[in-house]
Amino acid sequence: MTEEEYIIDPCRASSLPFWKTEEIKVPEHLLIVRDDLMPDTETEGEDEPYFRMIHDLDNVRRSPIPEGFVIAERGIPAFAEHINECYSDIGVKAEELSAYARRPVCDPALWVAVVEEKSGRIAASGIAELDARIGEGILEWIQVSPEHRRKGLGRFVVNELLCRMLGRAKFVTVSGRLLDPSKPEALYASCGFAGKTVWHVITKKPPDRNQKAAQ
Repeated sequence: MTEEEYIIDPCRASSLPFWKTEEIKVPEHLLIVRDDLMPDTETEGEDEPYFRMIHDLDNVRRSPIPEGFVIAERGIPAFAEHINECYSDIGVKAEELSAYARRPVCDPALWVAVVEEKSGRIAASGIAELDARIGEGILEWIQVSPEHRRKGLGRFVVNELLCRMLGRAKFVTVSGRLLDPSKPEALYASCGFAGKTVWHVITKKPPDRNQKAAQ
């Protein structure tokens, strides 16, 4: 896939941002298929569907920050701690986020931490990336602490990152788990993302050892 082919319709062209298609080789045990290209017969393996959406950066406006919260500078360990606090099934180490910070698409200005004034603890955070070569912004991590959800913090973080990419990116993409109970695609749609495309990430079943031995 060329850069030109990707830019025509990023969400349908690839399950990954363009820079990752060049850097990451899909493991043999994974099969990634766009929803409308899924075979008629059931594909063996565990299927985890993901959505991708795109924002053309038109009509972007900052949301007012909810009362009692402020943007603050926080280091990589604090971001890692907050991410782990927000997800029960995903863990990330500070060392892994440090590796994120060394990526060519990393921009420190696209790391946002919102803290609760009275406790000083992170209540919401977001990390975005910028592929300046093709003008693609990527929302990578967006999360709100469970006790601070439904206060407008997620919308604030997303819109803040979009505003910081104005004049620098031509479009912004985001992806997430389709079956996530928190329905993240609803948040992104409310912030102006559209063109939802579903991709299936299928973890193939390992071959039956007994059957293989019999052969």
